[in-house]
Amino acid sequence: MPKFISATPDSRLLPLPWDTPLAEWPVDLLVALPRGLSRHVVRFIQVGDSVYAAKEVVEHLAHHEYRLLQDLNRLNIPAVEPVGIITDRKDASGERLDPILLTRHLEFSLPYRSLFSPGVKQGTVSRLLDAMVVLIARLHVGGFKWGDVSLSNILFRRDAGEFAAYLVDAETGEVHARLSDGQREQDLDVARTNLYGDFLDLQAGGMLLEPFDPIQLVENIIFRYQELWQELTGVEEFSGSEMERIEGRVRRLNALGFDVAEMDIETDEGGSVIRIQPKVVDAGHHQRRLMKLTGLDTEENQARRLLNALDAFRFRAGRGHCDESVVAHEWLTQVFEPVMQKVPEELRDKREPAQVFHELLDYRWYMSQREHRDVPLVEAVTGYVHDVLQRLPDEFMSQDGLLPASEGQRLVNPYDPSQGFMDEGEAPPHDPWEDDIDEVPLVSTYLDIAALRAKAVSD
Repeated sequence: MPKFISATPDSRLLPLPWDTPLAEWPVDLLVALPRGLSRHVVRFIQVGDSVYAAKEVVEHLAHHEYRLLQDLNRLNIPAVEPVGIITDRKDASGERLDPILLTRHLEFSLPYRSLFSPGVKQGTVSRLLDAMVVLIARLHVGGFKWGDVSLSNILFRRDAGEFAAYLVDAETGEVHARLSDGQREQDLDVARTNLYGDFLDLQAGGMLLEPFDPIQLVENIIFRYQELWQELTGVEEFSGSEMERIEGRVRRLNALGFDVAEMDIETDEGGSVIRIQPKVVDAGHHQRRLMKLTGLDTEENQARRLLNALDAFRFRAGRGHCDESVVAHEWLTQVFEPVMQKVPEELRDKREPAQVFHELLDYRWYMSQREHRDVPLVEAVTGYVHDVLQRLPDEFMSQDGLLPASEGQRLVNPYDPSQGFMDEGEAPPHDPWEDDIDEVPLVSTYLDIAALRAKAVSD
C-alpha cells in the first residue's frame, strides 16, 4: 500500500493506480497541458476540477524538493505549490517504483517552448528575459540558491504586457539565511551554461531566428541581473544636501515592484555624507496594495495596471476626497465585476480575469482612437470578445493532445498539445498581443534602471 505525505490531502487521489509506472497510466486519467523538457517522467493528473503535476523521482530528491517548495511558498517566492509525495510504490510483480512528487498545476502558465514556437518577437524575448531576471533576484533576496537555473525549470504567466516567471523545479536548491556573493556567482555560472544550451537548442529547432544570438541573450540576462541586484541591495552615497535621494531610491524600488521594509542609513560626523543601503526588500508592492483594496489576487504588473485604472476611476468620479478603500469597492462593483460578467463563460479559460481587463483597456484605447470618442468599457467588451478573445489560442487543459492524430492532421504546437490539431494547410491561431506587436530592440524598458534613476531625479 503506497504511503501519502501531504499538508493538503485530497482523498480523491487515493484510488488512482499508484502501482503503475507513471509513463503507463491510462489516458483517461490525464490531461494534455504544455510542459517543458524534463529528465523525469512528468504527467498531469485531473481529479474533479483539480489538476496536479506528477513527477516520478528518487525518494531523497522527492522529499528534498517537497520541503524546499514549501519553504519558497512560505517566503512568498513565485514557485509551484507542493501538494504531497507518494512513496512505498510497488508494481504488480512487487518491484519497487520511484516515489511521485505532486504539485498543483499553475493555471495559465506556459513553458518556454510554447512561447518560442513557432517563432518569437524581439519584444516578447525581452519581456521573458526580464521575468527570468526578476525571479532569480527574488530567489537570491530570499536566500535561495537554485543550483540549476534554466529555461526548462521556469514557467511563465502573462502579466499585463509583461511576463511573470515561476520556479518549477527545486531539486538542486538550498535555502540559507543569506546568500554570499560566491553562492550567487555560482548560480550565475550555472545560468550561463544552461541558458546558452537552451538558446542553442531553440536555434537548432528553428524557434530562435535572426537577429537573436545565444551568447548575446545570455550576456543580456547576466547584465540585467547585476543591475537589478545593485538597485535592490547596493550602497549609495551622496551629500547631506541631497536627502531626497533616499525617497528616490524607495520610489525606484517600488516602480520595480519591490517594497523596502528596512533601510540602513549612516552619516559621517559632520552630516555632510549620507550612506544608504536597502536591508530588507520584499517583492509584490502593487500586488499587496491591490489585494488590500479589492481582494483581487493578481500578478505584479496586472496589479499595477488595475491600480492605474482605479486611480483613473477615482479622478473621473470626482472621488479624490473619499477614503481609498471605499472608492476601490465602488470600482470593483461598478467597473471590474460588470465587465467580467460580460465575458462569455465558454471563453473565460482563455485568460485569467486581470489579464482580460488589461487587454480590454488596450482594446478600448485603440477603439476610442479609431472612433474619436471615449468608448465606455462595458461597450468595448463586445468588440474585444469578438475581435480578440475568441481568436486567442486556448491556454486551458484539454485531452485533445493525448489522442492520436488522424491522417492529414498535426498539432498546432508540438510542444503545447492543449492547442489541439489543425488540418493540413491550415494556419495556426495567432495571438494578436504577440504577433502584431511592434518590433523593439532587446533593451528592456521594465528593468531599465538608468531610466528609473533619471525619472526619480526629474520627479
